[in-house]
Amino acid sequence: MSEYQSPHRGGHIALIWLSLNVLLFWKTFLLYNQGPEYHYLHQMLGDTEYSSLCYTVGPCCLSILYIRVCICKSQTPNPSLAHSSLPWQPQVCFLSLGLCLSRASASVLNLNCSLILLPMCRMLLAYLRGSQKVPSRRTRRLLDKSRTFHTTCGVTICIFSGVHVAAHLVNALNFSVNYCEDFVELNAARYRDEDPRKLLFTTVPGLTGACMVLVLFLMITASTYAIRVSNYDIFWYTHNLFLVFYMLLMLHVSGGLLKYQTNLDTHPPGCINLNGTRYQNIHLPEYLSEHFHESFPGGFSKPDELTQNTFVKICMEEPRFQANFPQTWLWISGPLCLYCAERLYRRIRSNKPVTIISVINHPSDVLEIRMVKENFKARPGQYIILHCPSVSALENHPFTLTMCPTETKATFGVHLKIVGDWTERFRDLLLPPSSQDSEILPFIQSRNYPKLYIDGPFGSPFEDSLNYEVSLCVAGGIGVTPFASILNTLLDDWKPYRLRRLYFIWVCRDIQSFRWFADLLCVLYNKFWQENRPDYVNIQLYLSQTDGLQKIIGEKYQALNSRLFIGRPRWKLLFNEIAKYNRGKTVGVFCCGPNSISKTLHKLSNENNSYGTRFEYNKESFS
Repeated sequence: MSEYQSPHRGGHIALIWLSLNVLLFWKTFLLYNQGPEYHYLHQMLGDTEYSSLCYTVGPCCLSILYIRVCICKSQTPNPSLAHSSLPWQPQVCFLSLGLCLSRASASVLNLNCSLILLPMCRMLLAYLRGSQKVPSRRTRRLLDKSRTFHTTCGVTICIFSGVHVAAHLVNALNFSVNYCEDFVELNAARYRDEDPRKLLFTTVPGLTGACMVLVLFLMITASTYAIRVSNYDIFWYTHNLFLVFYMLLMLHVSGGLLKYQTNLDTHPPGCINLNGTRYQNIHLPEYLSEHFHESFPGGFSKPDELTQNTFVKICMEEPRFQANFPQTWLWISGPLCLYCAERLYRRIRSNKPVTIISVINHPSDVLEIRMVKENFKARPGQYIILHCPSVSALENHPFTLTMCPTETKATFGVHLKIVGDWTERFRDLLLPPSSQDSEILPFIQSRNYPKLYIDGPFGSPFEDSLNYEVSLCVAGGIGVTPFASILNTLLDDWKPYRLRRLYFIWVCRDIQSFRWFADLLCVLYNKFWQENRPDYVNIQLYLSQTDGLQKIIGEKYQALNSRLFIGRPRWKLLFNEIAKYNRGKTVGVFCCGPNSISKTLHKLSNENNSYGTRFEYNKESFS
């Protein structure tokens, strides 16, 4: 949650989320701790010494537990005494926290299982970002933290699932050990000392709970960074088990094992049932003398002395119990329906394949795909999701648009790095086998391409790069793709946008990687020189690994050769120069690259400077 804690990163959103979790946990804990409707359930799952009294005296057990009770029958001389407070009401024993913790953790799980779906509603986020519904740039930047919020909710679900499971293991043991024949319908166990494992694996809540724990374990382990990088397929397929998880969750809450008392008015908890066959013609002093031999509260030594100043609750009917209404449905039905409706709409919208115009094989295992689709519109900085059934029936991947359609041209494109099984199989379908492994110049293959479907476009932080007066765009390797569409947009027409100065920093290990967008950078550089705006775009290219001084091949790249530096950027010095030449302004910092660069830029953006320049940090992250 570090990204949320910055004052400019929506710390108040994190505080609201944290407060909701604490409030729900504490409110539910107190309800099951002190609620009279859960008195008998609490007694069964609570203090074993307290519950053992029920085996001897049934509902009369409350009369000797140091409580002052009142007569609750129609002949009561003073009816107000029937509802007076009980100063010696027994408090919850620490051993009885299983019930409270299980229900309190369930409330937190309900909240987070509903919120975790909202960051995955990509169309909703794209709409909010591109509409005037969120006019504030700072508020729109909160949408960029959707993946962080999704991850935070996921970690919270894991933690409180562990608490929930541990608490219910204690409950299953207490149901078995504290079995009480007076309240058969309240028992989850069928007899005394029943094997708790039967309660876990022969009941609907127990069996579905075990299955959900297994599904959650698979999803969490496959979501780790190591597995996502080494084998994205495992992450993709296991994460789609969330549908199974939610179906099991719906069944889990329908078991109704935990019940509450419904007739509190006619049967106050702990009252003596004089109409019951077991308690007819009962005489309280004789009853207490016969069953209990402990010392009595308040200095009373005899039952007669105790009953002279003691009122006893009397009830005329047995307690009735009912299972709780499954509130989980109320929590998750809205977000789940919203997410499913969006997925259905996206499925219909992406049902028509695109037309691939060309495939360009660039150096350093990079492919450029140019395509067209009817009525497709996108903004600079957005991304799309590619799906090729010939590669995988279910798997798809997000790629940033490097070329957006305009009013004069419908062509749009993406660049993708050949890394992993999916991109390798996709490349083999797009390009025929070539014996020229050392090909340097890009070439265009003309052939029949497989069907390719796209989903999107979806929003990203880089849409705001044109809305700052000054922007610093830092790319590492293939991380240059989000900025390519922005550079193409500036090449078409830069005047409609607020941006008046762009610092473009591109760090690569291989000299040939710069040739992915070398033509675009040269044309853009020359354009602003011809328009007498040489300070509009400041291009700096850094070659981090080299055996000696190198240049980008070709006479037309002379402008870039003068902007090529050997080594890594001196970030501290770069930020000081930008702050010096843009005094008192707000600079948007946009980064797409390795975590080492991202962390450095994030740290420098949060530091103060003597020029009054403010840096706002943004980073690319696909949802």
